[in-house]
Amino acid sequence: MPQHMKLRKEDFVCEHCGTEVHGNGRTNHCPNCIWSKHMDEVPGDRMSLCRGAMKPIGVWVKMGEIVRVEHKCQKCNFSRFAPVLPEDNREELIKISVADIKS
Repeated sequence: MPQHMKLRKEDFVCEHCGTEVHGNGRTNHCPNCIWSKHMDEVPGDRMSLCRGAMKPIGVWVKMGEIVRVEHKCQKCNFSRFAPVLPEDNREELIKISVADIKS
């Protein structure tokens, strides 16, 4: 993250599953369903005009552990990887990884 970008602790209600999410300054997706929202052009800038729902479509595994999740905007097809956080729903991450393998 660029040095001029400040972390913002932003709480939100997930538009996909309705979970109340308490942000920690690095939260960019719902830890329950793993869906995100297209808010940024550059991580943390909140400059995207799209605001589309971002579906989790794949994962990046490193040394046997899921470390990143790929989101794809359902409105404009933009995609980006985001770090997996300790509070993320492991069952959902496994479902995403299995769907990623099948596709």
